Amino acid sequence: MSTPFLEHVNVTVTDPAKMAERLADWFGWHVRWKGAALGGGMTYHIGNETSYIAAYSPPQDTTPVPGERYDHHGGLNHIAVVVDDLDATEDRIKASGFKTHNHQDYEPGRRFYFYDDDGIEFEIVSYAD
Repeated sequence: MSTPFLEHVNVTVTDPAKMAERLADWFGWHVRWKGAALGGGMTYHIGNETSYIAAYSPPQDTTPVPGERYDHHGGLNHIAVVVDDLDATEDRIKASGFKTHNHQDYEPGRRFYFYDDDGIEFEIVSYAD
């Protein structure tokens, strides 16, 4: 039996193509798939060979409806991404115009956080020395 692992996270965003471009720039990921999705929306799967972020956009701007998850932006706590070079990754994110915060250095690694255009918080962590 293999060890379970996280395959993907699905988030609702304003512009999935823009998110795909940024994730490729920041982390070297690629678009694994893109196409029509739930309710006439659009989804991009951006990641590597084993995991990805599914960036979904509804077919039009929507007003959040209680109990619905796919019609509002940023409906989660944060997405954590492990990188080898924390400082270089932070430089790329800052160069994209985002402000980082909550820098922490404790076992088992160093990390920082930032919010994207849709208010989704990313945690970037490195376990390298």
